[in-house]
Amino acid sequence: MLRQPLLRQAARTVARPSSTNPSLRPHIQRRTLLSKRSFRQTGTRAVENLNLRNIAQSSADYHRNKQIFLSCGIVAGIVSFIYVSYRIVLEIKKNPIQADADPSNPLSDPNAPNRKIIVHDENRNEIVPTGHTVVPSFPRTISLPSFTGPLDATEPVQPGTITTAAAPETEYTLVGLGTRTVTFIGISVYVVGFYIATADIAALQSALVKKVNPIATTLVPGERDQLRNELLDPAEGAKLWDELLSHNIPARTAFRVIPVRDTDFHHLRDGFVNAIKTRGPELSGKGVDDEAFGEAMKQFRAVFNRGKVPKAKELILARDDKGHLSIAFDGGKKSGGRQLIGVVPDERVSRALWLNYLAGKQVASEPARKSIVEGIMEFVERPVGTVASMVVPLAR
Repeated sequence: MLRQPLLRQAARTVARPSSTNPSLRPHIQRRTLLSKRSFRQTGTRAVENLNLRNIAQSSADYHRNKQIFLSCGIVAGIVSFIYVSYRIVLEIKKNPIQADADPSNPLSDPNAPNRKIIVHDENRNEIVPTGHTVVPSFPRTISLPSFTGPLDATEPVQPGTITTAAAPETEYTLVGLGTRTVTFIGISVYVVGFYIATADIAALQSALVKKVNPIATTLVPGERDQLRNELLDPAEGAKLWDELLSHNIPARTAFRVIPVRDTDFHHLRDGFVNAIKTRGPELSGKGVDDEAFGEAMKQFRAVFNRGKVPKAKELILARDDKGHLSIAFDGGKKSGGRQLIGVVPDERVSRALWLNYLAGKQVASEPARKSIVEGIMEFVERPVGTVASMVVPLAR
């Protein structure tokens, strides 16, 4: 009986090592919440030492760092592209690129967007779009007779005073056009186009080319830019055009005015008279303070003592080789078509009125002035005398 308890005690002693013997204790890993995980090798196989959570965390860190690096590269590339583009624009503005324009290709010129666009209508006539709905286009060329009539505007002008049999019609070529607007909101009043007798273009070409380069027959791009800047300059442009017109260069010119809304002759007269008064003192020569000029202004006002001017009807202001101003109006077929309504012989009146459109600090229509200047550039980029030969009537 006493032997059985002793055997059981011995068996428990063998199964559980004594706590007093450290060499017999098994190794048990213990960690707290803040302690790091120990990676001591606990087995002989490699797979027994893999930590899946640590591998997943390392992979996530790698891909996150890769994405951050790539994003930084994209941002740096965009910033570099914007900066380089900005620097290129600054350099182009400082030193504009000058390239010789091909005369046979008008789109090769840097100022091509400002040039006239010539299209054909259903009758194969060449027209130039105006960009306005009421007056959608202007003809590229028009034919005007040599206007004749009583030089005293106080005398009545009878219908049929246009002489066509003795003097054939003269072809005029459109140089430029634009819309006249008033008030700060830009209310359109009329569309105006500047025409030069086709046969007189060569004289204008020669005068402008010789002014820039006395030994040239055409202007290269740099010289054209010089002339363009001079024509657009308020003071230089007014001086240049005043000198040309005082020498009747070009000899025969005309402004074609088409109202875009119903108006009257008195309204148009007031605008023209104010323009003449403003630009008159700028004229070279004997000035505008003499009695003859005052009488010429009375004649000019008398021409416009008329009634209504419906929209889309034509008013012609023509200047001949002596500077005489002829005014014609086309009220439609019912009124007999284009009819002369008055002539003002003093060339200073037409010269002052022309300057109101061609040059100065304030012109009647800035788009028209710029379009006219670009039309002049089309002339001087070709050899003198070749523009007129290019204006050929289309076969009907």
